[in-house]
Amino acid sequence: MTALKLDNINKFFGSEQILKDINLDVEEGEFVVFVGPSGCGKSTLLRVIAGLENATSGTVSIDGVTVNNIPPAKRGIAMVFQSYALYPHLSVKGNMSLGLKQEGQSASVVNQRVEKATRMLNLHEYLDRRPAGLSGGQRQRVAIGRAIVRDPKLFLFDEPLSNLDAALRMHTRIEIAALHRTLSASMIYVTHDQTEAMTLADTIVVLRDGCIEQVGAPMELYNNPSNRFVASFLGSPAMNFLHHAVPGLAPDQSVGIRPEHLVLHQDGQIGGTVIHVERLGADTNLLIKTDQEEMVTVRLFGQSTTEVGTYIRFGFDAEKAYYFNDSGMRIFP
Repeated sequence: MTALKLDNINKFFGSEQILKDINLDVEEGEFVVFVGPSGCGKSTLLRVIAGLENATSGTVSIDGVTVNNIPPAKRGIAMVFQSYALYPHLSVKGNMSLGLKQEGQSASVVNQRVEKATRMLNLHEYLDRRPAGLSGGQRQRVAIGRAIVRDPKLFLFDEPLSNLDAALRMHTRIEIAALHRTLSASMIYVTHDQTEAMTLADTIVVLRDGCIEQVGAPMELYNNPSNRFVASFLGSPAMNFLHHAVPGLAPDQSVGIRPEHLVLHQDGQIGGTVIHVERLGADTNLLIKTDQEEMVTVRLFGQSTTEVGTYIRFGFDAEKAYYFNDSGMRIFP
């Protein structure tokens, strides 16, 4: 069953078009991540789904019902914001239960749902604390708990981990993934972080300049990007793009090679000088300026003694390369 359907969504702010003919189906229980650079329209699209912004044209349907003219509170959605948006004067329990009380739910229903969310998120010892007495990660768990108790048809997450440090982001990301498995709920998650997208999503929607560039499973997009933008956005270190260093390449073409697919070899097709070394422990990244003045990152698994200034040759398997025309669309040899 389709949990969310977007048909030809367009959004203008004055004369500026922010969303351009967005069409998307989200299936029941699916975890969909909107990813793209700042200004691509991903948060605006989420706000249109939530009803916090009105689409200029097009329809939004949730659970088979067109909701364009239905206010946010009655759309059957729950939203988790980057800023937590907790009431400072209420306890954890008060924050999680307030929305249910405003809906007129009975005390027994309120207590049952709060207990369920508390158990899922390990918040028992914090129920009587106010937000000021919680860490950032704990506050975000309370915000997620407040969404869970609503028992929504659709969860919406707007960059919920941006305010957390790296360790907490990873921990909370694991919690959200576990929560999705437990609830089997439909979730839409907005982020600019491609690592979050790759590790959380069933389906990734890549956006640029208000348009959907590609939709697919994480490894499908990683292994089969439809254009240069998608290829460059997913993957860390980012894909290399060469115009001149690869013999036999047409003038209006570029070749994309992921750093892990480049191999040091004395007879390699490409030569260059190491200008920077990133020693990461388990991996080593070499930043190389080729003889044709193009920059390339080579990812080596394990530790390397290579030093800045070393001249090396390297190559790649042509079957693992990606070819693009001058407009950035992928072409096949």
